Amino acid sequence: MTADGLAGTDSPEIDARQYRNVLGQFCTGITVITTLDAEGAPIGFACQSFAALSLDPPMVLFCPTKQSRSWAAIESNGSFCVNMLAEEQQPVCARFGSREPDKFAGIDWHTTDLGLPALDGALATIQCTVANVLDGGDHFVVFGRVQALSESTDSGRPLLFYRGQYTAIEPEKTTPAPWRADLEHFLTTTTLDTWL
Repeated sequence: MTADGLAGTDSPEIDARQYRNVLGQFCTGITVITTLDAEGAPIGFACQSFAALSLDPPMVLFCPTKQSRSWAAIESNGSFCVNMLAEEQQPVCARFGSREPDKFAGIDWHTTDLGLPALDGALATIQCTVANVLDGGDHFVVFGRVQALSESTDSGRPLLFYRGQYTAIEPEKTTPAPWRADLEHFLTTTTLDTWL
């Protein structure tokens, strides 16, 4: 390992297209990470590299590119809001994944009690403060300490990304799997063989 915690340069060369194709087999939800910039204007970006990290203390993580203008604003502000998109919010995702200078133009949003921009219609929001930042190659790995949570009262379904395109849960496949009890322990199990 190198000083930054990454494998050395003797690693095999990985084809970028194959890398994208293989990682595309992993279905992810889509979020929009938001904050306010130094002038108090809302700023944000579409992010699929988001995950729950810890239950005690409650923490999440996301991975912005090192060149991200939104990440620079989040780092400066010290706090951010994760907006989990619903399947009908494809246009919102496209807007926040674009290079438009004002991504909030035409987007319905509101300010939370903690002073962060939250997108109307999101399935859930998670408001966090930046707890730690690690190097992750061409990205940063940002750990966020959860300060507040909310979820929609609508029974919406998430916007998903799979094999390079949007997808969604099929209505008939939303019943809990037989191993639901095990799934409940993903963030609470603390045995030596914990696999998440």
